[in-house]
Formats: sequence, structure tokens, C-alpha cells
Amino acid sequence: MDEIAAIDRLGSLAQPTRLAALRRLLAVHPGSLAAGDLARACEAPHNTMSTHLGVLARAGLVHVERAGRTMNYRADVKAFRRLVTFLTSDCCNGRPELCGDIARLIPTDDEETRERFMAPTFNVLFLCTRNSARSIIAEALLEKIGKGRFNAYSAGSEPAHEPMPEVTDRLKHLGHDVSKLRCKSWDEFTGPNAPRMDFVIALCDTPQGQVCPDLGEKFVNAAWPLPDPADFKGSPTERVTLLNELYAMVRRRLEIFTSLPFTSLEKMAMKKRLDEIGDTVRTAP
Repeated sequence: MDEIAAIDRLGSLAQPTRLAALRRLLAVHPGSLAAGDLARACEAPHNTMSTHLGVLARAGLVHVERAGRTMNYRADVKAFRRLVTFLTSDCCNGRPELCGDIARLIPTDDEETRERFMAPTFNVLFLCTRNSARSIIAEALLEKIGKGRFNAYSAGSEPAHEPMPEVTDRLKHLGHDVSKLRCKSWDEFTGPNAPRMDFVIALCDTPQGQVCPDLGEKFVNAAWPLPDPADFKGSPTERVTLLNELYAMVRRRLEIFTSLPFTSLEKMAMKKRLDEIGDTVRTAP
């Protein structure tokens, strides 16, 4: 976990109702609670609780599961553990015998190596129109947070000559390596020598009339409509703010995506979960 993600998650907990809601969800894990049940337990209005739960979901601390008309919420214990680990990783100058029970929260090198060795590796292709902003952000983010379990690629139906400079500047500012990022046609991923994709995720803002290329149904496909930074208006400061919000939206979706139980979900179930991520985390800048 990086500092930006930690600040985002800590900020989501800096409110009494949200903190109480997460504690109740942690208490019933691996079970879940409906928003109405949480509202009653925390003595909060239902609409207010839904807003608070949305904040926790966007911060990656809870998952949203739809059951008919009911929205159920489940704590992401791994995400919570990563947050606590981030806060305690430097505790007692690396001497676990001085940390007491906190030391149990800090994974050993063997644990981390074993997780990486046992986890399969997936190829993920992000598509948008010009492959200059949204898909570039997604590629850079997944390379960073995928921890070796995911290989990220991006392409466009009408690729630009180069990524948007303000996008690469923002990514560099946020600690990403942008040296290998370039605009590519999706044709690069349709030939016999192209890497086989396990997941193809379209980021085009289809409600606004944008059309993404279709690679067929041989891969797991999903649509996560996101606003196009080329349409952002305002002063340079306002545009940076909108880019930060877009970056946060992509990161939150990818944190949910990378925590899915890939080995136990069949293809149709996986597609449904991916589509749910696009539906439940969408908040346009």
C-alpha cells in the first residue's frame, strides 16, 4: 500500500458513523449486513448511512454486493489488514519481540513470497477511444498495485500520437513510472503473436456516446464507463483536481478487482462481479 491509498482510507474512517459501521462489519465478517441493518445499528438515517457506506466502498474498505433490491456490505479484511500493516511496518525498528500482538499483523517475507508464488498471473487489457488518458491511468495503476499477479496493457480504437501530457505529469507526481507508457491501437492485441488476454475492460464513457472496440466474448469483458479527461473544463488547478478524482476512481475499482477470488469464480460469475464494480463505484467528477 502506498501513502496516498493509506491517507484515503484513514480519511474515510475519520467520521464516527463510518468508523462504527466498519467495526460492525468487521465483527460479522465473513458475513455481510444490509445498509438498513447498519443504519439501525449505528442509529443513523438510512440515506445518510448509504452515503457513508459509499465513502467506505470508494476507499476500498468494504465490498458492495447486490441481492435483488438490497445492497449488502462486507468488510474487506485484507484491505483493513494492509492499512494496519502500513501503519505498523516500522514499529519498534523491526524488532517484533517489542511490538507485542502488533507483530502478528506484519507479514513475513516468507508469507509474501508464498502468496506471490501461489497466485496465478493474469493479463488485463484496458480499452478506451484514444488510449491517452483513462486506459493509460489504469495500466499504470494496475502495474503498481497488481504486485506481480497482473500484467497490465492498454489500447484504443483511435489511438492518439502520445498520452496526454497532464496525465503523465500527474502519474509521475503520484510515483508511477511513465517511461513505457504509449498510445497503441487495439489491433496490436488481435494478432496471433499478441499476448493472450484474460480480462478486457472498456473504460469508454458509453452514456456519453463513446464507442469502444469489441474483442469478442472469448475473454472476460466488462464495462467501467469513466469520464474523458479531454472533456474536462476549467482552470489548470480545476483540471488537476478532476484528474485526481479520476485517478482515485480507477484506483478504487482496481483495488476491488485485484481482491476478487479469481480461482473460485467461474467466467460468468466473474463477468457479473466486474460489471458490478463498474456500477457501484461510479462517481463522475
